[in-house]
Amino acid sequence: MKIFSGTSNLPLAHKITDYIGIPLGDCKVSAFPDGETFVKIEENVRGQDVYVLQSTSPPTNHHLMEMFIMIDALRRASASRITAVLPFYGYARQDRKDQPRVPITAKLVANLVVAAGAHRVLTMDLHAQQIQGFFDIPVDHLYAAPVMYEYLKSKQIEDLVVVSPDAGGIKMAHAYSQVLGSSLAIVAKRRKSATEVESMTLIGDIAGKSVLLVDDLTETAGTLTEAAKLLKSQGAKSVLACVSHALLNDLGIDRLRKSDIDELITTDTVLRSAVDGVRITTLSVAGLLGEAIKRIHHNLSVNSLFEFHGARTS
Repeated sequence: MKIFSGTSNLPLAHKITDYIGIPLGDCKVSAFPDGETFVKIEENVRGQDVYVLQSTSPPTNHHLMEMFIMIDALRRASASRITAVLPFYGYARQDRKDQPRVPITAKLVANLVVAAGAHRVLTMDLHAQQIQGFFDIPVDHLYAAPVMYEYLKSKQIEDLVVVSPDAGGIKMAHAYSQVLGSSLAIVAKRRKSATEVESMTLIGDIAGKSVLLVDDLTETAGTLTEAAKLLKSQGAKSVLACVSHALLNDLGIDRLRKSDIDELITTDTVLRSAVDGVRITTLSVAGLLGEAIKRIHHNLSVNSLFEFHGARTS
């Protein structure tokens, strides 16, 4: 087994290889003067089971192209099996045609991963689970919920209500409410644009209770901050937000600083610089991904990674 990493999230790659107990593969990634990416695999991979780690975080297109070039280099170096490990799968929000003459980029990226030469995909908390069906190769879809669960249980929050910030996240919120033994509420929203949302209605009782907002990703934090504002106005005692992938651009950071969210709990699936003025707790998914890689390598089931404390995340 060999694990190589692109430049999107090297700290996570080192944590994963430390967990497994092998060194990170030696790979040279650089750029030509015109910006084109150059990759050279600096060690023999002939007949090896190879894993390429790359999150499609900003700059998204650059990191995607870097991964495709790495996979192509490994394929041409006669690796026996190549698994694309995408802790965060970008372009996943465009998973259907919701208006005329628009692309389905989640499917396009799936096609490109296969065309580059990947034999398998390992990813975490897809924006929509049906994206697994866009691939004609095996997909192992992990959940960050077990890592989140351990942290939330350690906080021993009383009178907790899990809230989905939109109708599309009900399934994820319900899974969290089941394992945490809490009640469930929903915020119905209307999206004005890619960066603005308007929270409309709260379904459920949250007055005088601690609230946990659950979502898969946030970038501009519009959905989370508007939902938190509504929840506070309806009498919520405190508001926590639990997000698997926190990309957080400047607009999102500014909104969080001014928001009613007391703590943002997220993971290290994407690399972020330190943020001042916002309480962010980053939990590592390296152990989860590392264990999945070990089991895939030995052709063992990864199903038990979805189960914890008598509950399932799916």
